[in-house]
Amino acid sequence: MAPLSFKNRIAVYNLAGAATLVLVVFIVIYHIVSAAVNYDINQDLQLEIDSHTSFVAKQQPFERFTGVNEWDESEHKAIVINPVFVQIFDTNGKSIEKSPNLNGANLKWSYSQHDKYTDTFVSGIAIRQQMAKLLNNGEVKGYVIIAMSVELPHRVLNNLLFVLWVTYPIVLLVLFVITRIIAGKSIAPALNIISTTKKITENSIDKRIALPVNRDELYMLSATINELLERIENAITREKQFASHASHELRTPLAIIRGTLEVLIRKPRETAEYVEKINYCIVEVNRLTTMVEQLLLLARFESNKAALQLKSTALDEIILQAMERYSPEIKSKNISVNFSFKDHFYVVTDAAMAAIIIENLLSNAIKYSYDDGHIDITLVQNSADVTCMITDNGRGIAKEDLNRVYEQFYRSEATEHTAIKGTGLGLSIVKRLCDMLGATIALNSEKGSGTTVALTFKSGN
Repeated sequence: MAPLSFKNRIAVYNLAGAATLVLVVFIVIYHIVSAAVNYDINQDLQLEIDSHTSFVAKQQPFERFTGVNEWDESEHKAIVINPVFVQIFDTNGKSIEKSPNLNGANLKWSYSQHDKYTDTFVSGIAIRQQMAKLLNNGEVKGYVIIAMSVELPHRVLNNLLFVLWVTYPIVLLVLFVITRIIAGKSIAPALNIISTTKKITENSIDKRIALPVNRDELYMLSATINELLERIENAITREKQFASHASHELRTPLAIIRGTLEVLIRKPRETAEYVEKINYCIVEVNRLTTMVEQLLLLARFESNKAALQLKSTALDEIILQAMERYSPEIKSKNISVNFSFKDHFYVVTDAAMAAIIIENLLSNAIKYSYDDGHIDITLVQNSADVTCMITDNGRGIAKEDLNRVYEQFYRSEATEHTAIKGTGLGLSIVKRLCDMLGATIALNSEKGSGTTVALTFKSGN
């Protein structure tokens, strides 16, 4: 058996609830009507009982059980239209008098039925009867049984029951159709989501789901899926750009190395020339190695496999270690680095990642500084954070390039600074690490005047 569709399941579930509710309502209606009908019959019986018992009780002295003209009343003569059956019994249960409409029939006498309502039959007519004592001056003179026909009330109740049973399936059928229509309209946005997502492929990732008019759960679902598609599209775009740039950047040093080696093997050369070309190739290999390491580092960060180990760390010590690592480059360009502090500056960060950030920024400051230039490093402690500022008086960055410096493989004015080797990945790594560590980075630069980078970490004090 094929499973029900979502629309039909909604209709069936709602139908089950509605069926239960309608059934309860119908049962309540039937019992209310039945109770009302029985209440009216019982009240009429009680009025007749009170009339006869009062008649006997008021006689002084006691003479008879019924009035002189009691049996002349139409209700005691008729047996079809609103009949009232009356029968008088002595204290031994022997019939003394009875209404003419009983003819040869008798009402059932039983002492156990005293003051109780009993449903029975007389002359084939369904009746309800009640028996009561007839007292005069505290003495039991006899018993009276009053009975009334319940044919009409029972017919009304039976008709009502029939109508309810016939109406019940019709109501359920109508409810099912209406619920199915409403369910179809309710899940129309969901069907639109399904239809749209089926059309989305790698080549049409720019498609988006039309948002429903009502800001309900389906609106939130559509908006969330659109946000997911946006992130996927951005990720795919970045991946394509990354692959394109990476292949280009890797191809360049490989081509240089290959060309240099091909030139070397064309004819014998002097030892010095061999040494020069081999050293040139080594430089390119080192550049290639650095690029591969940075690509792997970026890939590791993008997949979030780098586990953060946040703890209180002395930022000044990280800076000193970076300065020591780049001391050969600093000495070769005769750059003066101004950095001094009296107390430690503790920040909450991952020491290894913070070291990568500082080393990349210091490396850029050295590479783009002129010979005999200077670099200033300052640390400022605030109540909630610590700011590290690295300022150089080097070549600087053009204003139109400031918004792109964090893009992978982007190098500002790379053709103008061919002597400065780089991969264009350093600031991309720095920005990614700052986002992971919850640090902020701000870059201010002016072409020909130098660059200032401000890093802000959460204070670890």
